[in-house]
Amino acid sequence: MAMSEQTTQVTIVGGGPVGMALAIELGQRDVEVTVVEKERGLHRIPKGQNLTQRTMEHFRTWGVEEAVRAARIMPPGFPSAGVNAYGNLMSEYAQPWFRRSTVGQFYFERNERLPQYLTEEVLRQRAEAMGNITILYGQEAGEVTVDGKGASVTTQTTIIRSDYLVGCDGSHSVVRDGLGIEEDVSDHGRRMVLLVFRSRQLFEILEERYGEAAFFNVLHPDLEGYWRFLGMVDVGEGWFFHAPVPSDATVETLDHLKLLHDTLGAPFDLEVDYIGFWDLRVAIARTYRSGRGFIAGDAAHSHPPYGGYGINTGFEDVRNLGWKLAAHIDGWAGPGLLDSYTEERRPVFVSTARDFIERFIERDRRFITDHHPDRDPEDFTRAWEERGSAGTGVSDYVPHYQGSPIVVDDGPGTPAAVGMHELTAKPGHHLPPPTGPDAGDLFSRLGRGFTLLTEESRGEDASRFTDAARELGVPLNTVSLTGMAGYGTSTILVRPDHYIAWVDDGSTLDALKILATAVGA
Repeated sequence: MAMSEQTTQVTIVGGGPVGMALAIELGQRDVEVTVVEKERGLHRIPKGQNLTQRTMEHFRTWGVEEAVRAARIMPPGFPSAGVNAYGNLMSEYAQPWFRRSTVGQFYFERNERLPQYLTEEVLRQRAEAMGNITILYGQEAGEVTVDGKGASVTTQTTIIRSDYLVGCDGSHSVVRDGLGIEEDVSDHGRRMVLLVFRSRQLFEILEERYGEAAFFNVLHPDLEGYWRFLGMVDVGEGWFFHAPVPSDATVETLDHLKLLHDTLGAPFDLEVDYIGFWDLRVAIARTYRSGRGFIAGDAAHSHPPYGGYGINTGFEDVRNLGWKLAAHIDGWAGPGLLDSYTEERRPVFVSTARDFIERFIERDRRFITDHHPDRDPEDFTRAWEERGSAGTGVSDYVPHYQGSPIVVDDGPGTPAAVGMHELTAKPGHHLPPPTGPDAGDLFSRLGRGFTLLTEESRGEDASRFTDAARELGVPLNTVSLTGMAGYGTSTILVRPDHYIAWVDDGSTLDALKILATAVGA
C-alpha cells in the first residue's frame, strides 16, 4: 500500500494528556499541529487524580477549566484532603496529610480531583474542535528522524514531515530513543501493584472514622518507607490502591484481599475491576532537546505516583515549551530560547525527584527504623506528632526558574522545585494573584504573549517596553493596576507561561535589554 504524506509545523507523538495539552497550547498560538496517537479509545484506569491549582490555571488558559470541573465525579465541595496512618487505617496513629488547599491563596484557581481518563476526554474534545490540529488516532510512530531542516515520523500509513517534533509518548518513548537521548535511572528494585476496585463498605468505614477525606496513606513498619496508598475514584464506591508486592507477584499469585484488609486493619467486602503491576523507578532524560526534536511529560521524566507530581509536571512542560516553540515559528525568539526549555524544566524535575519523592521514601525509612510504638511508645508518640507538624511538601513545593538564562535576576540560584509560597513578585517565580482591587480579573487580562504589569503612575515604563517590544517583534500587552503594593514592586514583566521574567528593583531600566534577555536573544 502506498504511503501518504502530510506536512505540518509541529508533530506530536503521543496523544495522552500531555500531548493533547501541547497541541492545544500550540493551536491557540496559531501553530499547525499533527498528533499521532496509537490508541483510539481511553483506558479507564483512574491514575493521575490530583490536579493542582497551577494545573487548573493551565486549563483555564486552554479553555477547558469549566469542562474539567464539570467532568468531576466527586461531589462539588468534597475536599481533596488526605490522611496518613501508621500500620493500618484503624490505627490510633493517624493525622491530616497533603492538604493542597492550604496554598490556594497563591494561585488564581483552586485545585481539583478527577480520574485522568476524564481529563483526557476533555482535552481530546477541545483539541478535536480546533481547526489547526489534526489527530491521527490508531496510528503508531515507527521511524523517527530529525535533522537541521526538520523532522519526519513514519506511521503504518503516513509519513509526516514537520518543522519540529515533540515526543509525549511516555516512559518507553519512541521519540526519545529516535533522538538518541539517554536517561539517568534510579531503580528502587520494588514491584508495585495497582488495584482498582469497588467497595461501599470501605467508604462507610473510612467516612465514619475520618469524615471527608479523598486519599489515605499507610506507613507500614515492614515496608522500608514505601507506601500503601489508597485513593477514592468516586464518593461511595470506587477506589484505587498502590502498594509494594513480592518481586514475583502475578495476578494469579497475589493475595490482594489480604493486602487490602491489612491496609485497612479490618475485613471488608470488595469487587476488583483491575490488577496491574509496575516497577518503582525514577528516570530523567539527560536533555529534553536534540536539535528540532523535543520530549515532554513521561518521555522526559518518570517517577512513582508519590505526591501527585506526574501529570501536573507534564502540563508544566507544555506551558514552558509551547510558547517557546511558537515564538521560533513566529520569528521573534532569540537563539537561546529553545535551549532554555531543558535549562529550566530539567533541574525542576531533578529537584522534584530528589527533594520530594526520594526524600519522602528516605524520611519514612528513617522514621520506621528509629521509632516503633511497641519498643518505646512515648518516643513514638512524640516523633509521630513532630512528623505531622513537619508537613508533606505542599507548602514548599514551588517550582521556579530562578537563575535561568532568560530570567533577569542578579541574585544567585538555579531552577528547582523547592521554594516558599509568597505573594510578592520574584523573578523566575510563578505570578501570584494581586492582593488589591485588581485581584478578581487580572488572570483574564494576561495576554498570550508577554504582559507588563505597572502601577498607574508608571506610564513611562510601559512606553519604554512597548517601544522595545515593537523593535524586537515581541508580542506584549500592558496592564495598569490600581495597586501593586502586595507585589513589592511597581513593574513586572510576565512571560507567556505566567512566570515572572523581571521585576523593577530600582536599578536603571533598559527595557530593550530586559526583553531581549527574556526571549533568549
